[in-house]
Amino acid sequence: MRIRKVIQGTSDRPRMSVFRSNKQIYVQLIDDMQGNTLLSVSSNTATDDKTNKIDQAKIVGKQVAEKAKEAGIENVVFDRNGYLYHGRIKALAEAAREGGLKF
Repeated sequence: MRIRKVIQGTSDRPRMSVFRSNKQIYVQLIDDMQGNTLLSVSSNTATDDKTNKIDQAKIVGKQVAEKAKEAGIENVVFDRNGYLYHGRIKALAEAAREGGLKF
């Protein structure tokens, strides 16, 4: 709740929420005003099990940027859900920036 007080997504600039489990990484673009998830990408479907976790995060970051561009979204608010900006979270964010998302 501490994070949600400060970070909110709109339809123009949705919230890019990242969830990291032990094996997978998940990203959602959320419009908090309407309460809708605009799109989601996970490493379950995006990658195979043989790639390491950092490479999985990079692939997911690129895919979320591609899907966002197809949906007409360029600007997002990055919500790392309290995770440190390090490792998989950093790799995902940098790949999304390289893909064209601005945050």
